[in-house]
Amino acid sequence: MLSFGAEPFVFQVAIQKFKDQDIYIYIYRTIILPVVLYGCETWSLTLREERKLRVFENIVLMRIFGPRRDLEKGEWRRLQNEELNDLYSSPNIVRVIKSRRMRWAGHVAHMGEDRGVYRVLVGKSEGKRPLGRPRRRRMDNIRTYLQEV
Repeated sequence: MLSFGAEPFVFQVAIQKFKDQDIYIYIYRTIILPVVLYGCETWSLTLREERKLRVFENIVLMRIFGPRRDLEKGEWRRLQNEELNDLYSSPNIVRVIKSRRMRWAGHVAHMGEDRGVYRVLVGKSEGKRPLGRPRRRRMDNIRTYLQEV
């Protein structure tokens, strides 16, 4: 653990080591992305959620890379999503989630058959349970009432 006096020096060295965009990409990859993707191995992603995650990533990348000057018109313009992906040069957030999910499934596949997670992955649960909500009959209500009294 660093003392409070050494922290500003370390941060100055880290900032001087990187260009402006590089430090923001480094912060995004090391701090923001792990927080967003915490537990993503067990999510069930719908197309709507995938789209929201891609929009989030594009907003962050737009903030990092900023606008570009169009050489033909001489005007500033926002970068398109394809341009952002080319500049970021890493897999998009949905692809990261899917690769982490596959890695997690590989770990679960190597677990023993007595582990609950393995049984859920393979689909071998113990016993059967009836579907739907259990029925409550009049006699059941009377029995529970008499047991309470």
